[in-house]
Amino acid sequence: MLAKRIIPCLDVKDGRVVKGVNFVNLRDAGDPVELASTYDREGADELVFLDISASVEGRATMIEVVQRTAGEITIPFTVGGGISHVDDMKRLLRAGADKIGINTAAVKNPSLVSDGARRFGSQCIVVAIDAKYNPEWGEWEVYTHGGRQPAGIRALQWARDVEAMGAGEILLTSMDADGTKDGFDVKLTGEVSRSVGIPVIASGGAGKIEHFHEVFRDAQADAALAATIFHYKEITIREVKDDLRKKGIEVR
Repeated sequence: MLAKRIIPCLDVKDGRVVKGVNFVNLRDAGDPVELASTYDREGADELVFLDISASVEGRATMIEVVQRTAGEITIPFTVGGGISHVDDMKRLLRAGADKIGINTAAVKNPSLVSDGARRFGSQCIVVAIDAKYNPEWGEWEVYTHGGRQPAGIRALQWARDVEAMGAGEILLTSMDADGTKDGFDVKLTGEVSRSVGIPVIASGGAGKIEHFHEVFRDAQADAALAATIFHYKEITIREVKDDLRKKGIEVR
C-alpha cells in the first residue's frame, strides 16, 4: 500500500491566498509564496495551488506567482485554474509546476484530458472534481467555474470517464463539506475511490486531526487535502502525520 499524503491547498485570488465556507465568504489567509515555503519546511508531501477566479474571469493562471512559488519549494506542486489549452499546461510546467489541475476546461472540452496525458504523461494530469449532492438524483453532481455552475454530470461517472481519458489522479472536493470543518465527505470519497483505479485526493471539510484518519480508514483516499486548519495554524502537518502513524496509517 502506498503511503498516504497530506497536501495543503492554496486557493489564490488576486494574488492572495483566500478561504471560505462552501466556496463563498472568502477571507484573506496570506501570501502564497510565503505559505508554500512554510508548508515545504513543515513536511507537506505536495502542494496544490488553485487560481480560483481564473476560469470565471476568463484569464490564464498567474504565471509569475507560480514561478515564484516553485522557486521556494522542493515538493511536488500542482497548479490549476484558467487552463483551457495544452499550451497553458506547457507554460505552467515550464514555470515550475509538476502537475496540472483541470476542472472547468475538462468538462467543457474532455479531449483536453487525453491530449494533456498524451503530451505530458498521465502523472501530470490531475482532474479536479467539485461535487455537490443532488437530492433529485440521489447522487453527486459536478460543478464548474469555481463551484458556481452545475454541469449536469454525475460525479461518479465523470470520475470513471476521466480515468479512461488518461487522468493520473482525481482531486475530489465535496462542496457540501468545504470549509465546514465537520469532516471529509467519507461517503462521496469512498464511492469515487471504489469506482476508479487512480489515486483520489479527498478535499473539503477537514477540521480535526481525527478527520484525516477517518477519510483514509473509511474512504480509502490516497491523499487528504486541507486549507483552513493549516493556514490558521489550528493543526500542523506534523501533528496530523504523528497521529496517523500512531493509528497505523503509513505516511511519508
